Amino acid sequence: MVERADAARNRQAVLEAAGRLFDDAAELGAVSMDDVARAAGVGKGTLFRRFGDRTTLIRTVYDARLTELRTAIADGPPPLGPGANPRERIPALLDALVDFKLDNRKLAMNLERDQRDGAATLYTSPSYVETHHLLTTLLAEVIGADDAAWIAYALLAATRVDLVDHLVNTEGMARDDVRRNVRALVDRVLSSGDG
Repeated sequence: MVERADAARNRQAVLEAAGRLFDDAAELGAVSMDDVARAAGVGKGTLFRRFGDRTTLIRTVYDARLTELRTAIADGPPPLGPGANPRERIPALLDALVDFKLDNRKLAMNLERDQRDGAATLYTSPSYVETHHLLTTLLAEVIGADDAAWIAYALLAATRVDLVDHLVNTEGMARDDVRRNVRALVDRVLSSGDG
């Protein structure tokens, strides 16, 4: 079904306004749906009909920002895109995740919390499942299929936003230091496939 032009404009206005409000807020919980509706210039009813609740709105903003990265992974040039050697693509993928999460840390922090109220958890969210599948596939090419899924979970754990945020804000690591350490972990894992 094709979205009406006015509905598409309203959706874009909501995503932009919500993104600004979420980025500027000390806590995402402080941003109400009323605040978003007012900033976007839409009615509160429109906002609730379209997004349902704040968690869905947060996920939609996050997923909209993730579109560019997903496109680079699916269709972009190597080393992040298809056609790269897995030994180059795996660290490129994890680098990109670290950068994306640090650039969108408030949204990522909110979404990576374990939610037990019926909402998708980190591990069942479409973006996580998609990334885990790709990483598992790439790892299987280097280390074999037996441990690839488990190793993919472990490597993705090294990119969790609560960890990378802690390393940057509490431990004082620079973003490049975090990326270098994740790459070193990848190198150790992939070297296990050489024996």
